[in-house]
Amino acid sequence: MNLKNRLRIQSNHFRANYKEPDVVKTLSDQIFPWFPLKANNYIAIFIGTDRSTGDALGPLAGTYFEEMRPRNLHVYGTVHDPVHAVNLQESLCNIYKKYDKPYLIAIDACLGKSSSIGSIIAENKPLKPGLALNKQLPQVGNMNITGVVNVSGFMEHTVLQNTRLSLVMDMALEIAGILKQVDNQLTHSLITHTAKKTI
Repeated sequence: MNLKNRLRIQSNHFRANYKEPDVVKTLSDQIFPWFPLKANNYIAIFIGTDRSTGDALGPLAGTYFEEMRPRNLHVYGTVHDPVHAVNLQESLCNIYKKYDKPYLIAIDACLGKSSSIGSIIAENKPLKPGLALNKQLPQVGNMNITGVVNVSGFMEHTVLQNTRLSLVMDMALEIAGILKQVDNQLTHSLITHTAKKTI
């Protein structure tokens, strides 16, 4: 059975395990149509903190993605400069001041069922960060990508602290790869779109 058969698909919702061999290509192909070519700026905002293993998924993915030198997506949230609960509102204000009509992709860790650990989930809707920890934070993004890093339901702070770093690093690298593939597709599409306009 290949990944396309294993990929769980709902309307505007895709989910696949990070270990699947073609997860980067398959998920990037699924979410790329959500990106409007008319957007002035694309912003990838990676949410989380390096002070918690499980919650470091966002900053790690942001660091990996930034090292891939994306051409079209601006990066907010890395291990050295994280975007977290304390500075999220300020970061969003800065983004909207700096960029005209940005299209935001929010990336964050989440908790779920034990059978879902390792799943990368993409949704064509805003992210509600901090739900697992009962934090009241603003919605973020036009779409979101989350990674299920551990089990929810009991002592979430402790669970996040005791999440395996190897899992978080591997998932972060796959998420960065998905976004890099999208970035490459955007480059190709924007060049094609511009060329058609000049004909």
